[in-house]
Amino acid sequence: MKSNLTLIGMPGAGKSTIGIILAKVLSFGFIDTDILIQINRQMSLQQILDQSDHLNLRKIEEEEILKINVVNHVIATGGSAVYSEKAMNHLQAISTIIFLEVGYEELTRRIHNFTTRGIAKSKDQSFRDLYEERQVLYNRYAQLKIDCNVLSQEEIAGEISQKIS
Repeated sequence: MKSNLTLIGMPGAGKSTIGIILAKVLSFGFIDTDILIQINRQMSLQQILDQSDHLNLRKIEEEEILKINVVNHVIATGGSAVYSEKAMNHLQAISTIIFLEVGYEELTRRIHNFTTRGIAKSKDQSFRDLYEERQVLYNRYAQLKIDCNVLSQEEIAGEISQKIS
């Protein structure tokens, strides 16, 4: 097993929360790339989007991911990390990539702040279009897929822990 685990998936899939639980279970550190961006840029993701655009946010995300050089960590990426082949190749080199798979209907039930959440999408792109576009990318990079539609976050972390050991 590689020494890190990277969680990918749509906004609302539970990457950050499951990542924290999983890090505790495994006695690993935890990194949330969205938080890294906010700390290093001194702005929220939404502020970055408001001041520039989704392509700039994706570029910033790629830069932050490429700086990650850790062992024994769970890394929760932003939902758009998969748009960067460079970033994903880096994550594949240092970690096992786990796709937290959640259906469209379940995501729309979970996400209520779609317009203010800091989601890197083009202005005219619907959430459904974004979902369908990203599913292809998540599946391309995933080394392990976990169905997150019905399990609790603790059960998902337990399943990941069991499958990687």
